[in-house]
Amino acid sequence: MNETQTITELAREFGVTTRAIRFWESHGLVSPAREGGNRIYSKRDQTRLKLALRGKRLGLSLAEIKDLIDMYDTAEDESSQLLSFLDVLAQRRAALEQQRDDIQAVLKEIVRFERQCREMLKADQARAGSGPQSKNAPGS
Repeated sequence: MNETQTITELAREFGVTTRAIRFWESHGLVSPAREGGNRIYSKRDQTRLKLALRGKRLGLSLAEIKDLIDMYDTAEDESSQLLSFLDVLAQRRAALEQQRDDIQAVLKEIVRFERQCREMLKADQARAGSGPQSKNAPGS
């Protein structure tokens, strides 16, 4: 990372749009200096953006991301930051594990419904083939 970057350079480095960076700025996650009409992002802004994007990838809310990042500015030691982050990660893990369990339950239901539908189709086809006047036969 360079000492300072423009919004275009920062967007390119992190693979995001300049609009996304302005979004993070509007929520106080980055605070670029201004040189004329240009935004100039410091190392601190670059680090905060990196942390914000990590938090987003983990599925954290904007408020959670902001709280965690703001702790880095105010904490005297890393212990409180790490404990808070561990708490947030535990909550996120629990939510994801619940989603996984819910998805597995739904997949089992789908398999059961597919099996039932195939059995019903098989029974319908067997009835259709057993007599000339079945309900699925042409002309009935």
